[in-house]
Amino acid sequence: MKKYYLLLLPLFFLSQAAVGQALLTGTVSDGEGLPVVAATVVLKGTSVHAVADANGKFTLEVKKEPPYTLRVSAVGYKPQDVPVQGFPTSALTITLLPDNQLNEVTVTARRRIESAQEVPIPISVIGGTLVEEAGAFNVNRVKELVPTVQLYSSNPRNTTLNIRGLGSTFGLTNDGIDPGVGFYVDGVYYARPAATTLDFVDIDQIEVLRGPQGTLFGKNTTAGAFNVTTRAASFTPGANFEVSYGNYGFIQAKSSITGPISKKFAGRLSFSGTQRDGVLYNVATEKSLNDLNNLGFRAQLLYKPNDNVKVTLAGDASSQNPDGYAQVVAGVVPTQRPAYRQFDQIIADLNYQLPSRNPFDRVVDHDSPWRSGNELGGASVNVDANIGQGTLTATTAWRYWNWDPSNDRDFTGLPVLSKSAATSTHQQWTQEIRYAGNLTTSLSGVIGVFAIGQDLKTDPVHTEESGAAQWRFSQSSTSELWRTPGLFDGYGIKTTSRLKSFGGAVFGQLDWALSDRLRLLPGLRFNYDQKEVDFNRQTYGGLQTDDPALIALKRSVYTDQAFQANAEENNFSGQLTIAYKAADAFNTFATYSTSYKPVGVNLGGLPTANGEILTDLARIKPEYVSHVEVGIKTTPTRNSTLNLVIHNTDIKDYQAQVQTAEVGVNRGYLANAEKVRVVGAELDGNVKFNSHFSLYGAVAYTDGKYVSFTNAPVPLEETGGTSAFKDISGGQLPGISKWAGSLGGEAVSGAAKVLGLNGRLFVAFDTYYRSSFSSSSSPSQYLNIDGYALVNGRVGFRAADGLSVFFWGRNLLNKDYFEQLLPAAGNAGHYAGVLGDPRTYGITLRYAL
Repeated sequence: MKKYYLLLLPLFFLSQAAVGQALLTGTVSDGEGLPVVAATVVLKGTSVHAVADANGKFTLEVKKEPPYTLRVSAVGYKPQDVPVQGFPTSALTITLLPDNQLNEVTVTARRRIESAQEVPIPISVIGGTLVEEAGAFNVNRVKELVPTVQLYSSNPRNTTLNIRGLGSTFGLTNDGIDPGVGFYVDGVYYARPAATTLDFVDIDQIEVLRGPQGTLFGKNTTAGAFNVTTRAASFTPGANFEVSYGNYGFIQAKSSITGPISKKFAGRLSFSGTQRDGVLYNVATEKSLNDLNNLGFRAQLLYKPNDNVKVTLAGDASSQNPDGYAQVVAGVVPTQRPAYRQFDQIIADLNYQLPSRNPFDRVVDHDSPWRSGNELGGASVNVDANIGQGTLTATTAWRYWNWDPSNDRDFTGLPVLSKSAATSTHQQWTQEIRYAGNLTTSLSGVIGVFAIGQDLKTDPVHTEESGAAQWRFSQSSTSELWRTPGLFDGYGIKTTSRLKSFGGAVFGQLDWALSDRLRLLPGLRFNYDQKEVDFNRQTYGGLQTDDPALIALKRSVYTDQAFQANAEENNFSGQLTIAYKAADAFNTFATYSTSYKPVGVNLGGLPTANGEILTDLARIKPEYVSHVEVGIKTTPTRNSTLNLVIHNTDIKDYQAQVQTAEVGVNRGYLANAEKVRVVGAELDGNVKFNSHFSLYGAVAYTDGKYVSFTNAPVPLEETGGTSAFKDISGGQLPGISKWAGSLGGEAVSGAAKVLGLNGRLFVAFDTYYRSSFSSSSSPSQYLNIDGYALVNGRVGFRAADGLSVFFWGRNLLNKDYFEQLLPAAGNAGHYAGVLGDPRTYGITLRYAL
């Protein structure tokens, strides 16, 4: 992949032009008329610049005809763009304002541009600069900046993105259900959770909305939404290039270029590439595992025929091709099975030992290759037209996902499961049309329609195949027939399945100003969801025999299974918010909302009872969400914000992911828990003490419980007991830490000059903490992850324009921690762990025009 980086170098020269020549003079002063010494004046899109003298005066040689834009910046002042439309007849006078207060953060959460502090929604906003400098180049790293976000990924397909512990089922992904957290990029909904593992490409801002948002967004979002905005094409030329080097062979390159194509067209091209050596070592192959090998491209074409219409055509393609997502054996649980069925006894009988009992030795001996080929991309057309007092927006999009995996699901060097590959393809199309604006002087709102169609199918089949050691792990009696040579060797299943779904919605929300300080915000949504499943699994291989006893043993591991299922639901949901502005710096709101997570279907096989397929489990009821929250947003000073939210969510028919001891039920299956409840409180704030020092932080308390789940699967340690199900009412929901928090800050020097460039030296840090949490669908005394804290930091020089350089480190204390624990297939007693990255460090060079 490194050869692609060389292709980026010409991007620096594409924005240079030399047409004519003129001397441009001017003066830079502050708000009191005093000169701003050493202010930098840059002709945007070029390297041409000048530095103001002791009197604030500058002279700039411009080899370009107007119009163009000057970028004026100085330490301690807000940078300013100054458009120059024609040849100036006199010296320019430019005024810079002090940068001693927090920059106002604007969001588009309600489909309009407004201040985050004015929006009656709990929302966290992360700017693109922080994303880049903190190394948060994917969602898994962004979660360290927003403690209410949880992401668990044992591979891109098996990815769970939750907010406040809700959104998707915990455990292996079942394709038959929808995520409860919406993931949007430039207004386009991404249906596949694998999208959250890809590198961000040219990010401008990330908004994390907490709680149901179904009356504002096209796709129903019962737990929240990620609203990602990329940097848009611009008629002002610009380019940037960034390259990072680090330990473990880390190299990351990013680049973008933007500018006018004609008077009405502008474009933007963006690229991101990441490589890193593996952080696990396979002693069997003598190669490292869990490397990074990511590529991403994005292109935008902006057409602006006039000031009232804007059309954006966008296309993107991203890929991951690592030898990655391997898990290590993290521990062994004594189950309630007989002694001969315990993991340690099994491997002793097979004369095998794990390469290490300490998972943080990061050593494995897997005999099946790990592969996670993950490709996503698509195209979209977005039209914004100003009509009346608002904007009509139409977004049409098509997206694809190709998944090419290989896994070692027994996590050992034994030939237990020799093949595990669920190759899949997915296509989606979406259409959203909405109008947002003012209806009268006191009434505004948004109304829209949304449709999504999806087609997910095997490509061409999903394969599970046993190896020579499968007999010992599946052995359920002391019969000598289990030892029959070749009985299970090469015995497996090939599954073909297809899921076709359609969803449609009409949604709207009003904002009614009852007075200057009191507002009422009602919202309503109608949902329609329809799904069709065709599932067919066929066995193959193993010992060919007519012996009924041997056939019965084989069928105890894998059986043929076929079923079709149809599900169709429609429902109404809505919300009501009251917002009261007690003072200019003190906003309060209270919200009651209801929402539905769409009906689900099992797509991965169904469990059996007495040899019969439990087809009644094929359809999963939709979740019904009832949500209440109260929030206070304050601006104590011009330099600070402090916000508090208290929330309570009740869910009826919670869609739970459960595991089964049947190896053939790949990925577990879905079931409805009668009721769950999540309550919590969140506090977040920012303060900018002066132009040199700022802090930001957040803390969240979240308590999630099964209020009623009377027919849940038993935890791993109770496998083999008298019952295969358990009443876990009152138990903790998985994946939720009661306490989580983040704290970060930055200290910036006064004016500094490095390599002849004006800028500032800086040192910054961010920390992340979460308390212990359960990593088992049913509470377990073993599958719990201890709390941990991570410390990241960076120090360097940030130029206003030109070259910036900084050194960075992540997990500086080299903390050993798990991100997830999961039982191995067959529930023999051993479980695997997804390890967090060890300490990493490196250097980043950035050049901007």
